[in-house]
Amino acid sequence: MKNKSFLFISCDEAKHICDKAQYNEATPWEKLKLNLRYLWCQITRAYVKRNKKLSKAVESSKITCLKNSEKEQLKNLFREELENQHH
Repeated sequence: MKNKSFLFISCDEAKHICDKAQYNEATPWEKLKLNLRYLWCQITRAYVKRNKKLSKAVESSKITCLKNSEKEQLKNLFREELENQHH
């Protein structure tokens, strides 16, 4: 079993905390540990940079989602078309 450090985290844990921080779900303690890893880990810095870039792209996009009723209607149309192709 690995000896887990009190303050230093793995790259995978840093990525997980970065994702949580993106949605304001990370604790201050987690953010501190992430920032410590960020200082010396190039992989973590690159991941954080990509995560921020992705977040900005999603926020600035004008994405509209289907309503549940529209999704159901679309599913029914697909089902009907598939049934028609099998006959």
